Formats: sequence, C-alpha cells, structure tokens
Amino acid sequence: MDTSHGAGTAPISARPAPDPRLGWLDTLRIALIVMVVAHHCAQAYGPADWWYVEAGPRSDFLATLSALDGTFFMSLFFFVSAYFVPASYSRRGGGSFVRGRLLRLGVPVLIGALTLVPALMYAYYTRYRGYPDISFPRYFADVYLGLGERPADWSGPSWPDLQFGHLWFIQNLLAYSLLYALCRAAVRSVRRSPATDTAALAPRRVLGHLALLALTVVLTGATFAARVRYPLDTWVPFLDFIQVEPARVPQYAGFFVLGILARRGDWLVRLPARTGRVWLWAGLAGSCLLFAVGADAPFFGAGGADGASLLWSAYDSLLCVALCTGLLVFFREKARWNTRFSRSLAGDSFAVYVIHVPIVVALQFAVAGHGLPALGAFALVTACAVPVSFAAAHGLRRIPGFRRVL
Repeated sequence: MDTSHGAGTAPISARPAPDPRLGWLDTLRIALIVMVVAHHCAQAYGPADWWYVEAGPRSDFLATLSALDGTFFMSLFFFVSAYFVPASYSRRGGGSFVRGRLLRLGVPVLIGALTLVPALMYAYYTRYRGYPDISFPRYFADVYLGLGERPADWSGPSWPDLQFGHLWFIQNLLAYSLLYALCRAAVRSVRRSPATDTAALAPRRVLGHLALLALTVVLTGATFAARVRYPLDTWVPFLDFIQVEPARVPQYAGFFVLGILARRGDWLVRLPARTGRVWLWAGLAGSCLLFAVGADAPFFGAGGADGASLLWSAYDSLLCVALCTGLLVFFREKARWNTRFSRSLAGDSFAVYVIHVPIVVALQFAVAGHGLPALGAFALVTACAVPVSFAAAHGLRRIPGFRRVL
C-alpha cells in the first residue's frame, strides 16, 4: 500500500456551482494541489515512508514538513470536496449523482491502477529490488497482479504490487460519496419527502471556539482509538479493495461529514473572521513548535495504547482543526481572486492530482546522482513538477473524452 500521507490527494472532484461568495475556493484548490505536488516531491528526501525513489539525500526539515502536511491537508481536501456534494445530489437526483460519481471518480481510479501505478511500481522493481530484469507485460501479470509465484526474498512493500498508490484519495472520496447517496435515499424513504436532505441536521448557529474545541476533543479520542491497533502509515485493504489508512480515517471521514454540514449551515460564509484568525495563529504556533522539536521526538508516538500515541493524536487533531479552520477563513478574506486564469488552474487541479506522481518520480530519478543536497533537490524537482503537471493536465483535458473524467 502507498504509505505517504499525501499520496494522495486529490482536489475537489465536483465542479462547484457558480457562487460569487465562494470564488476564493478556486484559489484554495490551487494552493492545495500545489501543496500535494510539493509533498510528493519531498517524499524522496525527507520522511522514512516507502517511496518509489530510494537512496537519496535526507533532510529532517522535509521530514517534519511532510508530517505537518499529513496533519491537515487531506482532511481539508475531504471537507472542500464534500461541501459540493449535497447540492450536486439535489440538482441531479440520486441515480444521476451515483452514475456521475462512478464516471468522474471511479474511471480515473481504475485506469490509473492499470496504467500509472504499475508503471511506477515497475520502475521501482527494476531499480531497487535486485531481481533479474523482466519485461513490463510479465511484471504486470506475475508481480503486479500476483499471478506468478511470490519470490522467497520478496522485499515488499506488499504482495502483490497491485495497489492504487496516490489514487487512494479518489477511491475513498468515491466510497464516502456513495455512502452519502445511500443515506440520502434512506432518509428520503423514511420521511417520504423528496426535499429531505441529511444535511438538514446541520446546526444553523455560527461555529465558535467551544464547538471547535469540542471537535478537537472528539477527533483526538477517535484518532487515538484507531491508532491503538493501526499506527500511522499502516494501510489495509478494506473489503479487499478500498485502500485505507485507519489511523487517519476519523479525521478524513469526520471532515467529509463536516463539509456536508457546512453546506447546509452556510459555514464558509458565516464563520467569523476573528474566530478563523485565532485558530490560524494557533495552528501556526503549533506548526512552529513541531519544527522546533521535530516530528520524530520521543514523546510523539505513531500508534499504540500509550501516552506518546495519545499526545500525538491530540497534537495532530489540534493542528488539523486549527489549520483547516484558519486557512478556510484566510483564503475567504485574503484570496478573493476570480480571474479566468485562476478558474482554469482550478479546473485542471483534479487532473493534476491524477497525473502528477509519474512526473514527480521521473524528475526525482533525473536529479539522482548529481550530488544535490536534499533541500536543493526538493526545490528543483518542485519548481519543475508544478508547472509541468499543470501544463500536462491542461493539455489532457483538451482531448475529447478526457474532460469528462478529468
């Protein structure tokens, strides 16, 4: 399984309905997808997680940066993606909504799992595993699909190599969306009202500090409970198909639900700027502290039923709530750009997510062996990967048929 926090990330997959009050979300989408690309650029030079490129220079700064990213940015993706789900369902109806999600999310996952991911895994196989060279078709059948015999000295990360890699986010978003559709249908059946919306349960009151603190406490408890059995970076095939990191499911699922409730409560517009500023400063202070002590400090635990795991679960959850809340308000107040160029970049962001990892890995291979320090290699790969990924995504979306799924 892919073990990187951001291996994932996709931006908002739904095409938002025009709303002049929410034009700033395009800017947020662009910033988030750039962060995803940069996160994967850092994977080869910072964290100890498994990655497609090995034996490069390492930086404690990049390791901490990756840990910080993992505390909040995928949760924010789930929140913003979910925000547009209720309106899409109401506008299209249950059947059309499900078909649209299967097309928009399911097709990229399946195609990517049969093309992009095996190509990446084949490159890893030929460079780092030390087995005799084999052709890609043989690798695909025997190793990726697992139709051949497993080598006695298999080096992992799993057998077979079949996985969804960075597409896990799209896969999880599809599962959450289908569960939402099922809940809408169930509530509608019980109340016998076409207008019934599960988001009607959302409170109309403006969120305040106490509500956000309560959310942090709930997330801490749920996250700690999950990590007792499943430490961070432990991936499991739920139902033998869905790629899940249980240690972060409380945050991801929780923020997906919050995104749905936020639509009903109009929280993105009504959340007080002062509240957002307080939580943003708290998140920034917590981030600075994390860099000061290091994400691998002995009093932070990746999992287990001990105090270190509880402390990291609490710190992780606090950063998640603080940075997500703060960034939403910051972009609402300070990034109200709504130009043709920004809309184009935001429209390409989903395609960028799907295709960027092969571009990043190719650049990491290209700079390997040139003696660059970790931060230098990271900066060079990021500076190249971001524009190349956006250009490639924009070009692909101009091909007939691709725009429907990208």
